Parts: sequence; structure tokens; C-alpha cells
Amino acid sequence: MQVYAILIAILINHPNKLMKSGFVVLVGRSNVGKSTLLNTLVGTKIAATSFRAQMTRHEIHGVMNTPEGQAIFIDTPGVFKDRKNPLTAKLTNKVKNVLEQELDLIVYVADPTREIGDEERAMLGMVKYLDIPKLLVINKSDLSPRERKHQSDYEMWADDFDGLFRLSALRASHIQPLREKVMEFLEEGHEMYENGQLTNVDNYFWIEEIIREKVFSIFEKEIPYSITVAVENIEDKKDVMVITAKVLTNEDRYKKIIIGQKGRKIKEIGQMARKELEQAINKKIFLELEVEVDKHWVERV
Repeated sequence: MQVYAILIAILINHPNKLMKSGFVVLVGRSNVGKSTLLNTLVGTKIAATSFRAQMTRHEIHGVMNTPEGQAIFIDTPGVFKDRKNPLTAKLTNKVKNVLEQELDLIVYVADPTREIGDEERAMLGMVKYLDIPKLLVINKSDLSPRERKHQSDYEMWADDFDGLFRLSALRASHIQPLREKVMEFLEEGHEMYENGQLTNVDNYFWIEEIIREKVFSIFEKEIPYSITVAVENIEDKKDVMVITAKVLTNEDRYKKIIIGQKGRKIKEIGQMARKELEQAINKKIFLELEVEVDKHWVERV
């Protein structure tokens, strides 16, 4: 368990450094804006975002530092009802595993543009009876009241939570009250991450997420959720960073779609990813990107 490993390392290396600190898990159904909220709270892009379900597949930590202390946010996959998809069961189990860890606070994120359905009830059922403080965040306050037509239904849940917040993660509006409330719930503890570290993910994972995000942004319905990205090598030279990566899919027909006619689509994916990477690290990027069929990649998630 990542949380327990971090706590042990802290106690060994920094036995006397005390501050407000704790682990805060972000939960909710797929595509409600959890990863966008994580990025906004931390102040930089940690997690990939997309208007597609199941964008988040791993336990990603984002560190929010304040004068009072440090909150470690844990982004989780969204609950997504699709029994035919083997990836869905794996991701749901990952959410359950995170909720079994030593947590200080749960932030439940809801999307008021979508009615309460089976996915929402399943997600609420996972956290409702846990003996952990909970905050309800109704996201997408930047949209019109007509678009947020189910907001009142979610507001009726307020009595089951220790606080209700209406905000826009995308526009970073009304975020500060949530930041302050999160820190109120955290007790005195040890600094979890130091020296400006904002996440637990390494460069390989971060680059993979950016490339995967671009695949989803280009293909809306043509490509299913069963694709992933594997960075094979990163060579950081003086004037350029050379990255070799593969887009993995489980069928030949999807490989052809991702490559596109005369390689146009994979070139577009590479250009978009390279542009964002260059802006992020302020260095020229050479990205070598291929597409490969791997029928067993889901087993490694």
C-alpha cells in the first residue's frame, strides 16, 4: 500500500518535523472532474484529463502545500458500469483498495449535469458508511443552471456529508473555501513530500499520461477505452529530450485507426503531446511514437 510505505519512510527520515498533514481521497463516478480538481488544488497538471470515462487508472498523489501544512490528494478511477469490459472491474477494485487505506478525509465529486443513476449509487454506497469525514463537491458551477439541472438532487445528500461545496474545477472558481476546509480536517502530523515534490508519479508515467490524453482527445468514439501508452526510453541530452513510446491497443483494427491514413493521426498525436511536454519542461522534445497490438496489456494495469 502506497500510503503505509510513505508513512514509514517519513517516521524514519523526519521524526521531528511536524505540521498539519494527511491523506485526502477524491472519489466519484467516471468523468465528473476529479483529475481536473486535483490539478487545480495542486496548482499544476499532475493527472491527465479528458471528456472520456476511465481516464484515470492509477493511484495518483497530488500535493497541496499551504501555510498550515500539506494535504496529499489521491485521485482514483471513476466507477463505470460495464461488465463486459475487464478493465472496469480492475479499476473498481482499485477504488475499493484505496478506501481501505489510512485516510483522513474523503472528497466526493459530483456532476450536476448528470442524473443520479446506478454508477452514482454504487459510488456513494462505497463511502457512505465509512467512519471518515466526508465533503461533497458539486462541480461544474461555471455551466448554466439549465445545464446543471440535477444539482438540487445532489444537494439533498448534504446531510450525509460534513460540508457542501459548489465550484468549478475547470475554471478554478470557488476553490479556496474547499482548500481551507480540507486543512481544517487534517491533524498535526509529518511532512509527507519535501523539496517541492508535488506527486508520486515518475517522468515515465507522466509522459505516458500526456500521450494517452492526446489519443482520447483526437478520437472521440472511434477508439474504445482499451488503449494504453508505454514509454520505453527517455534520453535527456543537452539540447533535446529524446522519448521513445508506444501506443498499445488490443486489436489490429484499432491500430489502423490510431495510425490513420498515411500516418496522419499518430503524427497529430505526437505533435500535440510534444507541444505540451515542451511547454512543461521548457526544452525541445523529440518524440518517437509507434502503435502496437498487445492483447494482454490490461492484465498489467
